[in-house]
Amino acid sequence: MGVMEDLKAISEEAQSKVATADSLAALDAVRVAVLGKKGSLTRILRSMGSLSPEERPLVGKRANEVRSAVEAAIDGRKTQLADAELQRRISADAVDVTMPGRAPHVGTQHLISQIVEEMEQVFCGMGYDVIDGPYVETTYYNFDALNAPADHPSRSPRDTFYVADPTHPDPEREDRAVSDLLLRTQTSPVQVHAMEAGKPPIYMISPGRVFRPDTADANHLPQFTQIEGLAIDEGLTFGDLKGTLDHFTRAIFGKDRATRYRPHFFPFTEPSAEVDVSCGVCGGEGCRFCKGTGWLEILGCGMVDPNVLEMSGIDPERYSGFAFGIGAERVAALRYDLPDLRMLMAGDMRFLAQF
Repeated sequence: MGVMEDLKAISEEAQSKVATADSLAALDAVRVAVLGKKGSLTRILRSMGSLSPEERPLVGKRANEVRSAVEAAIDGRKTQLADAELQRRISADAVDVTMPGRAPHVGTQHLISQIVEEMEQVFCGMGYDVIDGPYVETTYYNFDALNAPADHPSRSPRDTFYVADPTHPDPEREDRAVSDLLLRTQTSPVQVHAMEAGKPPIYMISPGRVFRPDTADANHLPQFTQIEGLAIDEGLTFGDLKGTLDHFTRAIFGKDRATRYRPHFFPFTEPSAEVDVSCGVCGGEGCRFCKGTGWLEILGCGMVDPNVLEMSGIDPERYSGFAFGIGAERVAALRYDLPDLRMLMAGDMRFLAQF
């Protein structure tokens, strides 16, 4: 009988394919090809109407036997494949308990974080408090309260990141009035907040990130870390400032380092000075690193201008003070002879892992 032979061929071919199937996807393809809506067995069942009444029971019985045999073969092969996959995973996940374990990679603080923390410890050892402040400031705290005149170059949008005023009627106008909000260009505003909030004596440092629209190069970064200090008390003099900074520079750079103070100008201090430390490479004799001078510039400082004290509600007739500011990236560069500040921001672990 032709139909019976077809059923036999379908069963033999299906079981052969099931036996050689190497994945669940291959098994499913066999199932669809034989038992699916358009499968070979389904086509035979749909053609049973053309058979004689005597043939139909025989063909139906044989078709059911083929279906059962194919389904049983598929289920059996599926179990075999699942067992094989389980054994493969067990072998792959096997652990030799006699082998030494893998030591986890232990990270360290970023070099800048290390420098900032070390400087905080130096000043905390002298009785200073560490005070933080907001990144976004007003022009009053960033400029006005620090005695910076309205025409000071640092107020220009070329030197300061201003935050656009969303309430302005035409926020796209380039010639509109500059917003009163800005990204702080220094951590000095934290000092103003501290003077307004508390009464002298005040001894504090304010480490934190500051922002300036500088093009990143070997000596400049648009975002860097600054540590500024302030001391307000009765009878403070430039000698107290010098003693404080001499102690700081020796603690950070070494006990054998000398300091030099050069007159300078800052709007918020009077008198003002820039501080140099003797070159650690040549010992002050002059070399390529210090450009033959024997000195390296590290920070700016000065006695707090009486106008700054008065604007913060402190009597300049009774109190005096000094302030200073230093960049953590510059300390790192001078301390470890780094030729390019951008190396600190690149995230290259081969470089950072040295510290």
